[in-house]
Amino acid sequence: MSNNKNESQNSEQLEAIKDLGTINVEDCRHKIFCLTIIGEIEGHSCLPENSKTTKYEHIIPQLVAVEQDKNIEGVLIILNTVGGDVEAGLALAELISGMKKPTVSFVLGGGHSIGIPLAVSAKKSFIAPSATMTVHPVRTSGLVIGVPQTMNHFARMQDRITDFVVKNSGITAENFTKLMMNTGELVTDVGTTLSGDQAVKEKLIDSIGTLGKVLDCLYKMIEQKNSVE
Repeated sequence: MSNNKNESQNSEQLEAIKDLGTINVEDCRHKIFCLTIIGEIEGHSCLPENSKTTKYEHIIPQLVAVEQDKNIEGVLIILNTVGGDVEAGLALAELISGMKKPTVSFVLGGGHSIGIPLAVSAKKSFIAPSATMTVHPVRTSGLVIGVPQTMNHFARMQDRITDFVVKNSGITAENFTKLMMNTGELVTDVGTTLSGDQAVKEKLIDSIGTLGKVLDCLYKMIEQKNSVE
């Protein structure tokens, strides 16, 4: 009977990994939820099948469920993004920043464009030594109407992102804009690519980290919250 139960649990975990990239570990110091956000953030439009995407309509109900689940004590957000739908990514970042449970983000590989608000949305942010973060202005593809209203729309959207990043990290609006509008680094683009050390130096990310350090931080946050309650 015990073997059948274990096999059932293993099967459920494999399905969760395959479908949503999530797994729940029962026998651990604290029960946390690991949320992976990778590739492009897919929003209102579907991306090609050969693109690795994170669908925001999958993430939203997961975050709502985690916030309500009394058994889950904290959330670890693993990030390796290459951009995507700005409004969808910002919506996810707002949800994460508004969670009452302890949240820690960990940037692996790259944090590109909308990945930056997602990284700083957690209560504590880490970046791997080999990871990078690319800061650049909002852009679009497809038809653009060349009128002042279009430029005003982009400017307002960029202001929303800048305000969120400044509010949820230690970087100033002036420094973030300077990095974003840099014309001397990226060959065919405007912006700046920051290494892990540089991201911490600019106060965009809190600390350089490893998986062990990230988990220790999340556990301490959970224990501090439990001691107060």
